[in-house]
Amino acid sequence: MADALSAIPAAVLRNLSDKLYEKRKNAALEVEGIVKQLTAAGDHDKITAVINLLTHEYTYSPQANHRKGGLIGLAAATVGLSAEAAQHLEQILPPVINSFSDQDSRVRYYACEALYNIAKVVRGEFIFHFNKIFDALCKLSADSDPNVQSAAHLLDRLVKDIVTESDQFSIEEFIPLLRERMNVLNPYVRQFLVGWITVLDSVPDIDMLGFLPDFLDGLFNMLSDSSHEIRQQADSALSEFLQEIKNSPSVDYGRMAEILVQRAASPDEFTRWTAITWINEFVKLGGDQLVPYYADILGAILPCIADKEEKIRVVARETNEELRAIKADPAEGFDVGAILSIARRQLSNEHEATRIESLHWISTLLNRHRQEVLSFLNDIFDTLLKSLSDPSDQVVLLVLEVHAAIAKDQHNFRQLLIFLVQKFRTDHALLERRGALIIRRLCVLLDAERVYRELSKILEGEADLDFASTMVQALNLILLTSSELSDLRDLLKKSLLNATGKDFFLSLYASWSHSSMAIISLCLLAQAYQHASSVIQSLTEEDINVRFLVQLDKLIHLLETPIFAYLRLQLLEPGRYIWLLKSLYGLLMLLPQQSAAFKILRTRLKTVPSYSFKKEQINHTSLEDGNNNEDSSHNTNNGINFTSWLQQFQQKQQQHRMHSKTQVRTRNITISSKEVKEVQKPEELRGPATVVPELNRPPVSRSRKGPGQLHL
Repeated sequence: MADALSAIPAAVLRNLSDKLYEKRKNAALEVEGIVKQLTAAGDHDKITAVINLLTHEYTYSPQANHRKGGLIGLAAATVGLSAEAAQHLEQILPPVINSFSDQDSRVRYYACEALYNIAKVVRGEFIFHFNKIFDALCKLSADSDPNVQSAAHLLDRLVKDIVTESDQFSIEEFIPLLRERMNVLNPYVRQFLVGWITVLDSVPDIDMLGFLPDFLDGLFNMLSDSSHEIRQQADSALSEFLQEIKNSPSVDYGRMAEILVQRAASPDEFTRWTAITWINEFVKLGGDQLVPYYADILGAILPCIADKEEKIRVVARETNEELRAIKADPAEGFDVGAILSIARRQLSNEHEATRIESLHWISTLLNRHRQEVLSFLNDIFDTLLKSLSDPSDQVVLLVLEVHAAIAKDQHNFRQLLIFLVQKFRTDHALLERRGALIIRRLCVLLDAERVYRELSKILEGEADLDFASTMVQALNLILLTSSELSDLRDLLKKSLLNATGKDFFLSLYASWSHSSMAIISLCLLAQAYQHASSVIQSLTEEDINVRFLVQLDKLIHLLETPIFAYLRLQLLEPGRYIWLLKSLYGLLMLLPQQSAAFKILRTRLKTVPSYSFKKEQINHTSLEDGNNNEDSSHNTNNGINFTSWLQQFQQKQQQHRMHSKTQVRTRNITISSKEVKEVQKPEELRGPATVVPELNRPPVSRSRKGPGQLHL
């Protein structure tokens, strides 16, 4: 300290802390001259003492004017040192940088001015202290005082010039600091950071692209800034980097892909669009590098396919097609399970377009990597089944295509139909709303006869008799009406003529026995009219209920459609088709006379040629004797033991009757219990001495009819 005091006159030191700027400036010029002399003399010890004096007695002083004088003095000392300044920077810079945090804005301003002058002197040597200076500038860029901000901008431009000229700048040391600052929300700091990224990227010797993953997320974060200027600057920087990526032979796509995937889900539209655009380019350029990230990329693309913004949807669809066109192999790191997991998760997406593309992906994977997909079948099968309840018909049709692709082998085929029946059992609304669509589509995608045979086999042993009856009725109606099943109907028409038709007829019979109307329909379709008549004759009072009449009504209307045109034409020859006529009259007798179906069938039967019928009467061929054979082409049962099958039908119907009685009995017991409780409740309120006369009366007679049964 004594050396410094001896070198600098007391008047100079006094003026250095004066409140007037001019006096401080003049004192600083004196300090500059003194330091120049000491430098020329090579007396660095005294120079060090002068710097310490300015630092400790002035820049760290509690008096603002002292701090201002200390800063201008340090700058003057640096100017005086000139070429020798570099060896004293370790002493000079800390007090100046420390002053950037001073509470007094004027002190901060003079700190900027001092550092500017110091930088002009030392130039390239400044680089070795760059991180500290950058950190200080970053804070100053957001200063509350506009004068300080202005001074900081001037200093910032000078430092940028120094960096771009230097070959000593270490990007490796700088990137961690930049990465740390990128998440700052202050708009001034953001502008400062983007400015530095742009400048450094423009320097040929600095490889900013190689470090892009370190600050890419921060740039994307700025795209949603409230300031239009910041968004524009960030977008400009990103566009420049994307262009460099296209022209660069070596890029780390993987790390950046992880960032882009997250940003593609941003609530900000501009961020989403930029991210999906980058992903699109990455898919085109990335090649093998992106294989391990395909699942993540797909997870970002699929939701964007249904984005509310059209430009995002367009890019997302294009990217999706590009990605699906790449035929990667599991041996190369392609994770089939991860892709399936993403597709399965997106099947629950609220948007139809996303669900559709998810199914396209599952279908594509099945075609390319069938065994790998089947190994994950347990993970996706339940979701695929649930998707059958999707509100979109297009989604349901695609789900069925996937199911059909899975069911190419026998085991999966049977499993599909078993699970489908279970699904219908637990979701009656699905059966009612989509049952026909599902069954018809499966019959197209898989072999229709095979589907019906397997479903019949499953339903034959169905424990839930009510469901079995409902399911069989649904299958029967599809069989009778679906254009896709015309070949099956043609096959059934030959049931009494060849082995193939017979085999198919019998494969349905056991399960169709769950519904008397389904059996009658099946027999009419198979032209087994005598057996149809026998089935009708076997019906009891309990069988003729509302459900039966509803089904019968549907059948009567179907008889008037082109599907049963052959049957109506056969009525032109009642002598050859006596059992057909008897069957139809039997159905007529079961219908309520006031019903529309009764009138339709009666009108049809009135058109039967009366002369033919009378001729048969003359020949003593009674409709009741059952001894007449039908037309020569139908005079054989083709080896079918209809008596045995009728017994099986009656046994099955008896099971249904017993089941219905049990249900009624249970329901009546439940109702009786409730009524007793309701009667006992007021008795309890009145007390034990009160007698309720109603309980001493004989029990009220209740009907034992099953639910929905009618008295005809």
